[in-house]
Amino acid sequence: MTAQEIRQAFLDFFASKGHTIVPSAPIVVKNDPTLMFTNAGMNQFKDIFLGEAPAKAPRVADTQRCLRVSGKHNDLEEVGIDTYHHTMFEMLGNWSFGDYFKKEAIAWSWELLTEVYGIEKDRLYVTYFEGDEKEGLAKDQEAYDFWKQYVDESRILPGNKKDNFWEMGETGPCGPCSEIHYDGRSEAERAAVSGATLVNADDPNVIEIWNNVFMQFNRLKDGALQLLPNKHVDTGMGFERLVRVLQNKTSNYDTDVFQPMIQFIAEKSGKTYNAAAVPGDNDWNDAVAMRVMADHIRAISFAISDGQLPSNNKAGYVIRRILRRAVRYSYQYLGFKEPFLNQLVPLLADQFKGVFDELYTQKDFVQKVVLEEETSFLRTLGEGLKLFSVLVPKTSDNPNPQIRVSGSAAFELSDTYGFPIDLTELLAREKGWTVDMEGFEAELQLQKNRSRAATAIDTGDWIALQEDDNVEFTGYDETETVAHVIKYRKVKAKGKEQYQLVLDKTPFYAESGGQVGDTGELVFPDGEIVPVTDTKKENGLIVHFTDTIPGSIGDALTAIVDVDRRNNTNSNHSATHLLHAALKQVLGTHVNQKGSLVNDEYLRFDFSHFSKMTEEEMAQIETIVNQKIRENIFLKEERNVPYQQALSSGVTALFGEKYGDFVRVITFDDKYSKELCGGTHVTATGQIGFFKVIAESAVAAGVRRIEAITGVAAENYINEQSKLVQQLKELLKNPKDISKSVESLLEENTRLKKEIEKTISEKASGLKTELAKKVQEINGINFIAERVALPNADAIKTLAYQLKDIVPNLFLVLAADFDGKPNITVMIAENLVKDKGLNAGNIVRELAKEIQGGGGGQPFFATAGGKDLSGLDAVLSKAAVYIK
Repeated sequence: MTAQEIRQAFLDFFASKGHTIVPSAPIVVKNDPTLMFTNAGMNQFKDIFLGEAPAKAPRVADTQRCLRVSGKHNDLEEVGIDTYHHTMFEMLGNWSFGDYFKKEAIAWSWELLTEVYGIEKDRLYVTYFEGDEKEGLAKDQEAYDFWKQYVDESRILPGNKKDNFWEMGETGPCGPCSEIHYDGRSEAERAAVSGATLVNADDPNVIEIWNNVFMQFNRLKDGALQLLPNKHVDTGMGFERLVRVLQNKTSNYDTDVFQPMIQFIAEKSGKTYNAAAVPGDNDWNDAVAMRVMADHIRAISFAISDGQLPSNNKAGYVIRRILRRAVRYSYQYLGFKEPFLNQLVPLLADQFKGVFDELYTQKDFVQKVVLEEETSFLRTLGEGLKLFSVLVPKTSDNPNPQIRVSGSAAFELSDTYGFPIDLTELLAREKGWTVDMEGFEAELQLQKNRSRAATAIDTGDWIALQEDDNVEFTGYDETETVAHVIKYRKVKAKGKEQYQLVLDKTPFYAESGGQVGDTGELVFPDGEIVPVTDTKKENGLIVHFTDTIPGSIGDALTAIVDVDRRNNTNSNHSATHLLHAALKQVLGTHVNQKGSLVNDEYLRFDFSHFSKMTEEEMAQIETIVNQKIRENIFLKEERNVPYQQALSSGVTALFGEKYGDFVRVITFDDKYSKELCGGTHVTATGQIGFFKVIAESAVAAGVRRIEAITGVAAENYINEQSKLVQQLKELLKNPKDISKSVESLLEENTRLKKEIEKTISEKASGLKTELAKKVQEINGINFIAERVALPNADAIKTLAYQLKDIVPNLFLVLAADFDGKPNITVMIAENLVKDKGLNAGNIVRELAKEIQGGGGGQPFFATAGGKDLSGLDAVLSKAAVYIK
């Protein structure tokens, strides 16, 4: 069976068992503060397991794209080295939400594997939870008994809490699990050693392919377990491992999931892929590099297509790190000195067409982003090679062959310049040096501790006041609602205590889709008012943030949104819809939203486009949007529209968003703007008032950003601009043509600057002759240390180089006063640097202490600035003492 057929067989099998087939959620997680990426198939159903949302169907099945490169599940360094770890992988899953349980899950998994896929039964081993006395958990006898109906007891193995008790996190739903392992060894190996001894023993040929999790408990903050009101089944089967088994391979990378890309890489690099290579073989590094590239491009491409661009923080940094790891391997081992990784994107997109069409639809955009990131990092690699020689000791400086690169230098290369630590190790090895890895790890741990301290959140258990967790959002229709608190909890973050409240009804919009959360107040019957400082969404819940909780928290309350703030936010949000449509009209249909921020002050809109917008294009877009505002188009809002029906009507859907079976459609003129959107909006475009672009910039490769304002903010902005123009006219004596007048002023300024520069140059030339006469010869060195009256660093630099040309063996120190700011310049002849070991950078740093400053530069020329002007005389005296 091909990979495509294997995937489809799984979905068809569970459809025949009454399961609804649902699409994969995006790989990038939104509205869940505990996760950056989808790392398991259950993530998109988390709110159901937590009891915070009803299940839309009692049984579902899917194939979910997952990413495991951060947090508890971090397989990155194993990827490419072994045969079965991946960054991005598919998780085939079937789910029961309070419907069937262990009996059916076990029976169907055995039926699918042995009857549909035809796997030899004697190659399969299963595990069950053996119990845990400390937790007071008994052996999962129920699962054991069900397995006995299909499997010989010698192949039903007990597993401990680590292997056979699955937990979502430190708190939340959990339960015993039952794994299915496949023994792919040869007949001779199986006869010699029982596969039962190799289960969960990290044998590369005895691997777990499926895990059935039986969610029965909820883990509380204090570690206690309580029974869930409903029992659920959560299963996950690694697609890539399953394909390996069914295609009778010993490596996931030898299947048709990866081979098309690996063979393409091999062809383009001029090397042969040796799947059998082992560490020590000549082609081992080549094989690892090809596997790394074939794996990593999947994670990179799907993350970008889901809306996560590479960046320097959070999820974006993880993607950038994966990309750079792939580029480094291609550069080091396969000889790709020019960008190549991006060429894999079209191949990958074609492979997943009909499965995950998000990538195919955006393949040109994704390829462009990858190309730009590669180009940038290849430059970083080149610069890093230069920095390596600067930040670490040179062999000529130290006769000891065992030179050690300090941990701090290695960390600076990694942290500041993006230079991978393993590349630093490689470069060091090539020179016969070592790297202080303990020092590096210590620096890294310090940084992690600082980061954790800055972001640490201590969240208590929810205190439930009502059993029903269903929340009704009323904010589309009203800004004031009578409600009750159904649960709350205390949170500590950055040393500050806050509370999170969930109401049974709320008009407060929770931060989502780029729109900020509402603020306002909760008014209680006794007159107590509790300000709401923010509103966010967490696993389907609308959570209100407050600094206090009232004594009468169980009573009815009135939830009141800050209407002025909401109305301004509505204007900016509706303006983004008008802007999006205008961008498509002016720039082309390739424009797609890549991110947004909408608050009460301004709007920010990121979109796919590969060049800077011209002034004419921006003016055209402003004209179109303001025309639509003046038309006063009434909002057409449609709720609970079937998703496929909405798509068929031509609605704009955003990549990277997870839409439900029913969606909300926002339309401003059926022929102009029609989008899926859950945010709040004006009732007619005229309420926006006026739209003004205030900035256009690049965000990342292939992504531009527009910042704009509306309404009163736009009016104030125009008034300020008009005021500035009027002030300028007055300063210029009210000329008829202000542009021409400013142009003349600039030309005059340029002419005067040249005259001043000429005067300064002439003065410097005069000083050159004067200073050359003041040379002191000390131990074969021509020493000059003087205070000079020149107005800027360029003039002093010119003077220093002129003196260097006429005075051999020069050691020069010049001190100057730049409008009350002290400056030091040190120039040393190259032969003195080489023969006597003098270093201008080191010397200027020492001299700068006298003026409470610092500086640096090259060994022959360096400068410094400071705060204490009175220290300049001491600088000259210290220089004289130093040279003597």
